[in-house]
Amino acid sequence: MTAPILRLGIVGLGGAARQMLPSLTSHPCVRLTAAADPRPEARARFESEFGGTVFEDVEALCASDTVDAVYIASPHQWHRRHVLAAAAGGKHAIVEKPMALTLEDCDAMIAAVEAAGVHLVVGHTHSFDAPVRKMADIIRSGSLGPLAMVHSFNYTPFLYRPRRPEELDTAQGGGIIFNQVPHQVDSVRLLGGGLVRSVRASAWVLDPARPTEGCYSAFLEFENGAVATLVYSGYDGFDSDEFHGWVGELGDDKPRDRHGRTRAALATIGGPDAEAAMKFAAGYGAGPSGARAADRPASHHPHFGVTLATLAGGDLRAEPDGVGIYDRNGRRFVDVPRGRAFPDKDGVIDELYDAVTAGRPPLHDGRWGRATMEVCLAVLASGRERREITLTRQVAAATRGVATAP
Repeated sequence: MTAPILRLGIVGLGGAARQMLPSLTSHPCVRLTAAADPRPEARARFESEFGGTVFEDVEALCASDTVDAVYIASPHQWHRRHVLAAAAGGKHAIVEKPMALTLEDCDAMIAAVEAAGVHLVVGHTHSFDAPVRKMADIIRSGSLGPLAMVHSFNYTPFLYRPRRPEELDTAQGGGIIFNQVPHQVDSVRLLGGGLVRSVRASAWVLDPARPTEGCYSAFLEFENGAVATLVYSGYDGFDSDEFHGWVGELGDDKPRDRHGRTRAALATIGGPDAEAAMKFAAGYGAGPSGARAADRPASHHPHFGVTLATLAGGDLRAEPDGVGIYDRNGRRFVDVPRGRAFPDKDGVIDELYDAVTAGRPPLHDGRWGRATMEVCLAVLASGRERREITLTRQVAAATRGVATAP
């Protein structure tokens, strides 16, 4: 029996789409049939490479009979509008993180896809990373006893990579709260069972020239008694890949001792206009390399800093090629095979494909995505108000029954 084909359209041919393309093109049953982008050079590149239909208008793409589903990689502030357009056209959708900028927007998106009877997957986040998923499987198995705590920390040069002006404005979805924190929150929610009871956090703006949150620290308590500590800094000082075998976020080996170089390079660009131009130049269709620059397998699994879990019977750590288990018998290693292209992004399209063709409900659906955004927004509110925030919109992981320490 021939497997069904999923015809996919892309909304927004920027940097996120460029990174996602290898996972989309390597899926044996996904065909790229359309794209929408305001830039004529990006549309021309897509039409030349994939022979699909191109649109300047997103609503026109979502109404087209050439697509069954859309991958939405537009700027954050457009996510609500574009998911609603997909639902109105009867199209399934993947929406990049963050799901939206407010819980009200998330509510509208959930209502739209449920009324239309289509699937929504919120991704990608690093909770799709195979070692994190393997850690979740081990926790759920109960082989190491109940879960007590999860620790996640990451130090990167995020804030000094080229940005558009809105990417440095928290109100428009800029800074780490909407761009980086969802990765950590989604991962620890998966490991902890999903139901975060409360958040106490602080976030800081340490560089007036980049006036948005660039680092934070948070303490999450789960309904089941487990806790998580999360730390992130994007200020290009310490590089936590030093603790991950000098493997970069996308799974490639990286040079050592590059501390501060991203910040130094930014200072030579020549101002906000030049910086925005460089950001656009990294998108699909802007240069001669097109979609194929990232079209090669990673050497290791992608990751988002250091992730550790402590259970009654031992500790787990996500490693470049699998999961380390540290228990009373010492250390052992569980190898986790890599996927087709970039394993974290492969999982995103696999989850949507399985939902559409096999009726398997996605874990990272709209309600799950909204719960992750509730935690991220609580990080921001807790830091500003200097108090613990109790949550009300959480949902359990699809695979329930995670044991926790008393």
